[in-house]
Amino acid sequence: MIDIHQKWIIAGLGNPGRKYTRTRHNIGFMVAEEVAERNKVTFVDKKACRIGRGSIAGADVLLIEPLLFMNVSGPVVKGVLSKSNAGPGSLIVVHDDLDMEAGKIRIRKTGSSGGHRGVESIIQSIGSRDFIRIKLGIGREAGIPVEDFVLSKFKRGEIGVIKEAMQKAADSIECIIIEGVDKAMNKYN
Repeated sequence: MIDIHQKWIIAGLGNPGRKYTRTRHNIGFMVAEEVAERNKVTFVDKKACRIGRGSIAGADVLLIEPLLFMNVSGPVVKGVLSKSNAGPGSLIVVHDDLDMEAGKIRIRKTGSSGGHRGVESIIQSIGSRDFIRIKLGIGREAGIPVEDFVLSKFKRGEIGVIKEAMQKAADSIECIIIEGVDKAMNKYN
């Protein structure tokens, strides 16, 4: 099932800088780092992103973390796709989702941004909605403005659920590459 000639670009979304480390909005970065650790991929800092080259089950992968703010991730992703001669069908984007319960994951093959500005930036930059998204629920808390909530750290009681979701998201990326997106959707959605 693995197409060893397929190159995969896995983009974990987040915000750069120590201030945003381990915040809800940076769960995409955290999943990319989990995948890198499992597959012995080392990140290197480039001008606009951290990038790691490696393989998963023999398939070439580029793990990227855009180092522009979340809402302007698109140009970085477009640049990596262009330099890699890869199309949207080779792209997996991992990001947070406010409208899902903390710890839930959902895989989609295509679709709108769902109001996620980082995903919207990618859609606008690459001119396509046809890329795989892995959304991780971060929940939502009434009475806290969205901007403040997404930039907050997970509460102690959520950490176990979030770690488990990150593991599942990393598993789902490996499943997409090895068995295909439809099997991954059936298994993890």
